[in-house]
This record gives sequence, C-alpha cells and structure tokens, in this order.
Amino acid sequence: MKKIFHLIFLLIVSQLTSQQTPGSLTEESILFIGATAHIGNATIIENSAIGIRNGEITEVSTENLVEGIYDQTIDVSGKHIYPGFIAANTSLGLVEIDAVRASNDVDEIGDMLPHIRSIIAYNAESKIIESMRPNGILIAQVTPRGGFISGKSSIVQLDAWNWEDAVIRYDDGIHLNWPNPYTRGRWWLGESPDLKVNKKYAENISKIEDFFENARARSVVNSKTKNLPYYSLNEAIKKNKTIFLHANDEKQIVDGIVFLKNIGIKNIVLVGGRGLESQLNVITNNNIPVILSHPHRLPSREDEDLKQPFKLASKLINEGVLVTIDVQGSMERMNTRNLPFYAGSFSAYGVEREEAVEMITLNAAKILGIDNQMGSLEKGKDATLFISEGDALDMRTNIISRAFIQGREISLESHQTKLWKRYSKKHSKE
Repeated sequence: MKKIFHLIFLLIVSQLTSQQTPGSLTEESILFIGATAHIGNATIIENSAIGIRNGEITEVSTENLVEGIYDQTIDVSGKHIYPGFIAANTSLGLVEIDAVRASNDVDEIGDMLPHIRSIIAYNAESKIIESMRPNGILIAQVTPRGGFISGKSSIVQLDAWNWEDAVIRYDDGIHLNWPNPYTRGRWWLGESPDLKVNKKYAENISKIEDFFENARARSVVNSKTKNLPYYSLNEAIKKNKTIFLHANDEKQIVDGIVFLKNIGIKNIVLVGGRGLESQLNVITNNNIPVILSHPHRLPSREDEDLKQPFKLASKLINEGVLVTIDVQGSMERMNTRNLPFYAGSFSAYGVEREEAVEMITLNAAKILGIDNQMGSLEKGKDATLFISEGDALDMRTNIISRAFIQGREISLESHQTKLWKRYSKKHSKE
C-alpha cells in the first residue's frame, strides 16, 4: 500500500514540475492588424497586417492593403510584432543545475572532439528554456563547450517534446576554441594575477595544426578502421560546414583566421571578438561575420574605455560587418533570457534601434544559415513571432502577450511568472 501511495505521489509531483505541453499547430488562419511590425531587416511597418496560415506567414502589409480571407482577425493596435529572437552560441538545455554533475552535458573528456554532437544531449524539457520564451527568445544555437574543438552545435526551437522535435538544423558547424596567447597568474598560489605570455601557446597551436593535418591525411589513405574524430572533421570540411572560431585577443583572432584560411576553410564565423577593434581590417577583408560578446561585461584591457563593450557593435556595423550577439559568460544559460536587453544596450551606444532588432533576428539567422526559414516577418517564412505590449528591447516594456513557433501558439508561463502572479496577489491585499 505504501508503494502505491509513493508512486501516486511521484506522479503528482512530476506533473506539477514538468514542462508545459508543447503547443499544437494553430488550425485557424489568423490576421493581426494595427500593430507596429518590426520586420527584422531594419525596417518597420506601422499599422500592419500580419497573417499566418498552416504554420507560415502569408501576409505582411499595411492594414488597408490586405487581401484574402482569414478565420480570425485580431486587432492589436498599439502593440508590436517581432520575429522570434535567436540566441547564438548558447548552452541552453545542456545543463540544468550546475551543482548536479549528472545534469551537466556541456563538455566531454578530451581536447579534440569534432564528432561530439550537442543535439544528442539537448534537454527539451529544461526548466531554464521556459524562462526564455516570455522575453521573445524562441530559437537557439545549442553549443558544446571545452577543449580546443568542442564539437558540433545544432539549432533548435524552444517548444518541443524532445530533441528530435526541437531541431531546426542538425550540426550547423564545428566550434574551435583558439588557444590564448596570454595567461594570468594563479593568485591562490601566490602568483601575480597580471597578464603574462602563455608559454604553451605555440605548443597548443601545433596540436590543432597536427590534428587538422592528420584528419586530412586519413581521408586520402584507404584505411579499414575509421577514426571517428578525424572522419567527423573531414566530413564537416568537405561539406563546407561553418567553423565557429572562438577568439577574443587580437593575436588569437589573427592567428586563428590565418590558419583556417591557409587550410582552405571558406565559412568562418568569429565568436567573442572582444579585442577585434584593432583588427577590423582582417574581419572586413575576409568578410567574416561576428557573434559579438554581449556588452554587460568589463573591458578586456585595463586601459580600455569602460564603455568600449557597449560601443563595439556600432563600429562593426558601420564597417559593414554582419553581427549578432554572443550570450556566453557568467551564468550564461539563465542570462540568455537577457538577449533582447543586450541588443537594447548596444542600441543606446550607436546602433540604430531597428538594426539592434536585426542583430538578434535576421542577422543571427543569416549567420546560422536559417534565414530562408526564419529571422524576419516575410511571406513564406515560418510563423515564428511574438506580440509585445511595447518595445521588446526595453525590459520595462518587453511584455509579451502571445507567441508562435512555426505556427504553434506556445505557453508563456514559467516558474518565474507563476511566482510573480502568486506574490502580486499577496501584495495587492496589503
């Protein structure tokens, strides 16, 4: 009898703590009229008409130009419609609780792991993912961490039963962490915390060069035994997969790009790029997109302008660089929900408001290779969008009332919203 009671108790608890059921495809066609539509390509349409049918956007125009019949017409005058925001280079779904080792799948043992696929470890029912959607973040590039070659990232939508349902694009690229030419002393051992030359820098680069060369050599040798890491790297290169170069120091950036160009890599994306200002010509000459570190951080160097992290995006965009925002950093999974506010901060320091929206919509989609499917409000693209009461880049007015992923209306409830409602009632009685 006790066992039955315990079983019932566990079932009840699991229902209370489980993720919401993913949304179903909206059967009726819907036309939203009257809102300010932020298209995602740095343009807006006032008094817009945005129609969705069978999971696709079927109308993008002004209200008085609408043709066709929709099952529902919903007046959202005074509100704003945006494409779903896209979080690049995040480890969402790979770690649930940092202190619980069994829930941490962000890294694997070893330095050269091109065969590791983040999508296999992705937990679509992560409670952290629920907290992304109320801020408009509906798409993410799930990226492994660690080693010199971390593995392959994949792109997912954030309302799914499992990783198979979540995936939008499998294995979109390989992530290469270029060694740092400098290091800091270990203060806990009494060493000076000042920067000093990393004596193993050349040695670490040689390891990367040797690995790429050995992988190439294995591809031309008829071997009965398949070395999975070498094979995975070679297949990625043959298929022109993107190499995401993680580098911040200016020497890191130049050395990494020169190496990849010399071995014939065509598709390179720089991730981080905190010290790239002095190497802008390298980025522009090679037409390399940048997933730029978010601005809510300290400057990279002691003599750097405190506001430099906020100004860098504007300088890149003015030079014609394709830029989106990197959310990696302290408490990165939880802080990924701040993505629109990172864009808003860049907007306060030189980036035009609609260009800031473009950074985390169409720019991100172009960099990740999914711009034919999403990233902007255009006919034929997936109906992945949301309606906000106000400016979605401002935390005071980012109040989302409805959201859709591929035409499915999704829940905007999370643990945080439940607590907010609970304690709002408490204080309303006082």
